[in-house]
Amino acid sequence: MQRKTLALAVTLALAATSFSASAQDSRDAEIAALKQQLMDLVAKVQELESRTDAQSEVNVDTATQLDNLSNNVAKVETKGGIKVTSADKNFEASLGGRIHFDAYSFDSDVAATTDTTEFRRARLTLSGKAFGWEYKVENDFAAGSNLDGFRDLYIAKNMLGGKVTIGHFKPYRSMEELTSSNEILLMERPSTSATGIYSGRQFQQGVGYLKAGSNYTFGVSAFNMRSAPTARTEGAGISGRATWAPIDSGTTTLHLGGSYSHENLNKGTPSVSAVSNYAGRRGPSLTMATTSAAVGVNDSQVDTFGLEAAFRNGPFFVQSEYARASFGQANGSSQDVDAFYVQGSFMLNGGLKAYKGATGVFGSPVVPADKGLWELVARYDVMENKDLLDTKTTSALLGVNYYINPNLRMMLNWTQGKNDKTGDEPSQVALRTQFAF
Repeated sequence: MQRKTLALAVTLALAATSFSASAQDSRDAEIAALKQQLMDLVAKVQELESRTDAQSEVNVDTATQLDNLSNNVAKVETKGGIKVTSADKNFEASLGGRIHFDAYSFDSDVAATTDTTEFRRARLTLSGKAFGWEYKVENDFAAGSNLDGFRDLYIAKNMLGGKVTIGHFKPYRSMEELTSSNEILLMERPSTSATGIYSGRQFQQGVGYLKAGSNYTFGVSAFNMRSAPTARTEGAGISGRATWAPIDSGTTTLHLGGSYSHENLNKGTPSVSAVSNYAGRRGPSLTMATTSAAVGVNDSQVDTFGLEAAFRNGPFFVQSEYARASFGQANGSSQDVDAFYVQGSFMLNGGLKAYKGATGVFGSPVVPADKGLWELVARYDVMENKDLLDTKTTSALLGVNYYINPNLRMMLNWTQGKNDKTGDEPSQVALRTQFAF
């Protein structure tokens, strides 16, 4: 019995030992399998990291190639017009233009008038840069043939702390004259510009220098008395204009300025005049004074002084200029012509008149592409020669501008004119469709 008990105990002990060994072997196998799986996982992670690094290098290389590609090809932009810039940035050319199509209807009084339509402006403009020099070539096909249509035609370069311009351009005088025709407040400029006191003398041939700071400009120009299409028997002139904006906060601007112009005619030079178009373009006009260099001991000079001021506060804008021109006469005396206007606007549904500090003028508001802007406008304008009896005209204008998008504007103007010399009191309604690119 004892032997059987001992044998049973030994058998159980061996069985337990065998089971324990078997369990241990199973755990070892599981651990080994887990280790292998872990090693496989690590290998896969390392492989993925290698692929990511390789891809990153490819990405960097691709980006570098794209950079090099973009920096070594010409750039073409089509925002309204067309602009092309060479790969080395040494050359730049932009093509733009403007179309101003007008319609006029008159309520006649003393002087005869004719209702009509016309292309007031039809311009193509090529401008750009070449090796640091700017250039501009502009022709107005609505102004006539040959050289009659030449407008800005010059080269310019930044030097001497400012910009030097050589060629055919506007002399530095009269705030409204230097404002682009795409951005003037009403359809025609007032009496202090080439529409009035500088009649017909808008672009002259010469050289100019303009220096501008953050809130000031100073410009001087020397020119002969001919524009591109006029005769070569010309005189010479000089002009200067300075502006200062003591307040310019972005939404509120106060602008002040002054100008001077001296024009000296040579023998044979065509006469120069101050002319009032008191009832709008294509309506009646009155010559306020004339200087001629054709005969006698004529004091053939015209000296003009001008003052200007403007104020912008949010949607409200007002601008005014005064100019006095002394026109030399054949007997050695002179006649003084005074020109004055005040004009303003109010934006009805947003928008803000832009102030261009680099040139000291105000431009159109920034117009959203998906939202039109409405603007009410008005002007009162006076010209007078006190040396001649009843030589005075006045014009009162009301209008509305609708900026359809950044390129398209509609303008509606009503003008009531008065001529003291003849008693003429005509009125005009004018409509403009304006497209600029």
